[in-house]
Amino acid sequence: MTTTDALAPARAGRREWFALGVLVLVVLLLTIDGTVLYLAVPSLTADIDPSATQLLWIGDIYSFVLAGLLITMGNLADRIGRKRLLLIGSGAFGIASVTAAFAPNPETLIAARALLGVAGATLMPSTLSIVRAMFADAGQRTRAIAIWSAGATAGAAAGPLIGGALLENFWWGSVFLINVPIMVLVLVAGYLLLPESRGRADQPVDLASSALSILAIVPLVYAVKHWVGTGLDWSVPAAAAIGLLAGWAFLRRQTRLRFPLLDVSLFKVPAFAGAVAANTLSIFAFMGLLFFFSQYLQLVREYGPLQAGVAELPSTVASMAVIVFIGLLVARFGTGRSIGIGLAAGALGLAGLGLTAALPSYWGLAAFLAVLGLGIGVAMTLSTDAVVTAVPKERAGAASSIAETGYELGGALGIAVLGSVQVAVYRAGLDLPDGLSPADTATVEESLAAAVASVTNADAIAVAREAFTTAVQTTSFIAAAILAVSAVVAWRVIPSTPMEPEKAHVHH
Repeated sequence: MTTTDALAPARAGRREWFALGVLVLVVLLLTIDGTVLYLAVPSLTADIDPSATQLLWIGDIYSFVLAGLLITMGNLADRIGRKRLLLIGSGAFGIASVTAAFAPNPETLIAARALLGVAGATLMPSTLSIVRAMFADAGQRTRAIAIWSAGATAGAAAGPLIGGALLENFWWGSVFLINVPIMVLVLVAGYLLLPESRGRADQPVDLASSALSILAIVPLVYAVKHWVGTGLDWSVPAAAAIGLLAGWAFLRRQTRLRFPLLDVSLFKVPAFAGAVAANTLSIFAFMGLLFFFSQYLQLVREYGPLQAGVAELPSTVASMAVIVFIGLLVARFGTGRSIGIGLAAGALGLAGLGLTAALPSYWGLAAFLAVLGLGIGVAMTLSTDAVVTAVPKERAGAASSIAETGYELGGALGIAVLGSVQVAVYRAGLDLPDGLSPADTATVEESLAAAVASVTNADAIAVAREAFTTAVQTTSFIAAAILAVSAVVAWRVIPSTPMEPEKAHVHH
């Protein structure tokens, strides 16, 4: 039991809700940082000229480092104090943001994004654990987690809008500088408002497990990216083998340690395993789509950055509207079925986007973006709540870091896998006109962003735009199919009766 839990009143007061505001601000910023860069891709490409592979790394390394370190940092937070780690991470995040903003070349930007990932990993698990520690009352906790989840979903969707507003007026580095004043606010308000809470401070953080967890995640992701970006060579099976081997060694080690880094036994609880899967798959589809949808709006529909951000607003608004009716939905259908309904709505939204992407009107896209935002909002809020409440209180820290690892890994793999499918379908669909110079042909095949920036042949650009639209449609349908399958799984696996974890786990 954490120190705060022992002293917590039955119901949270005004201070706790203000403190929740600080935590939501952190989550909002972290998820904005995951997606704010998408709109900056065209202007960033024109300025520091990254290759297609470097561009994927700039987009992805933040999420990969974050995902790789979350389990370690969740355990570290339990040990040294969640508030303390949160404040250290906030300072580091501000410094890394300044470095990214003024990066003179792709390599520096990739390094700065990696550092942002390290800092982000110290912030994410702390926020959800502190929420669990501050809100002892079950009803208040569900509402607090709904607000926390809305911050996460809204951040992912608001990133393009904020990015668009900044890019209309400033250079691409401004999307990072916006973090600095917010982190200063978090440092001051967090120091004054947040209670300190710990898990079991006597549990050591196992460094070998930490190394293995990173060694499992990063090579697997590299294998996927390299295969699509550069083609199949010896490094793809080698990296995949290292990742799988490290993953196997990691899981084996966890079952033998007295204080495991990742409590594998949690996955024997169907509610927990199902909720983690639902959370991961919903964000996989959402982030994977957002990554190339912003490019589609700018490069195919020729919207300006701000206009593209506004065009994506229906999904943001819908995902935030979930707070209003989520209680009624759960009361009517129960948790598991509500998550299933949310995922099914997300699948419908994605399929609709695939159908309407080639049509001239925007309104079809707007309607299906709203359906997608609504579905993902429901699925994410309830699956996060289910993850945290499916385990007893003292294991909340471990549960939080698993939930967030799923979220980050889902987002990162969504970009890597769906982004890679997108690139492959785009290249396969190119039927370039005769007489195009070898240099221009190579540029068009590299990416649509590069083609629009430097190729003057109008026919080649038209062909490239058509191929990109087809790729968006194909990828949307694939993501829709994944969500439809996960909707069925959630409906059947996650319990739909209200859970009372403290009673449910007495026999353990």
